[in-house]
Amino acid sequence: MKIFIIEFFFVSLVGTFLHFLYDLTNHNKLVGVFSAVNESVWEHIKLALTPTFLFSLIDGYFYGYYNNYFFAKLISILSIIIVMPLLFYGSKLFLKKHITIVNILIFFITVFVSEYLMYKLLFMCPVSYFTKYISLVLLFITFAFYLLLTIFPLENIIFKDPLTKKYGFDGHKFIRKFFGLKKI
Repeated sequence: MKIFIIEFFFVSLVGTFLHFLYDLTNHNKLVGVFSAVNESVWEHIKLALTPTFLFSLIDGYFYGYYNNYFFAKLISILSIIIVMPLLFYGSKLFLKKHITIVNILIFFITVFVSEYLMYKLLFMCPVSYFTKYISLVLLFITFAFYLLLTIFPLENIIFKDPLTKKYGFDGHKFIRKFFGLKKI
């Protein structure tokens, strides 16, 4: 249980830092693959995914030998991808606008749900051998999409920057041009 509490704080703190890292590194595209490059929902999902994938090196060391580890990690990661947009767009539906503190709470709630599911699924009845290895393959596929979707974002609402109405790295270029910042 203790490692999941540590992971919650790790993901929360690192994710918060990643919100600012792209600007702090003068828009380094390699950094942008792992941190937020604009204000789209996808880029905020990445703020939870990046440290979750990173922490997998630690929790994998401690729990990787558990039969359910890959299944639990897959569901944990998929929950981030599903829960954050549901809460974000659900809150907008009820509140009629975006409120920054609500958006921040959505991030922390999403991280909590992810960690809670990881903890519960890790210690449930063992999954089948087939489920274990399919989960591992799906984790690698999810990681590949995670890396590619900032570089090649889909043209839908989750990837669209609400400020610039653009996608991926292009969503940030407009802001730099608008404020007269030099291209680096």
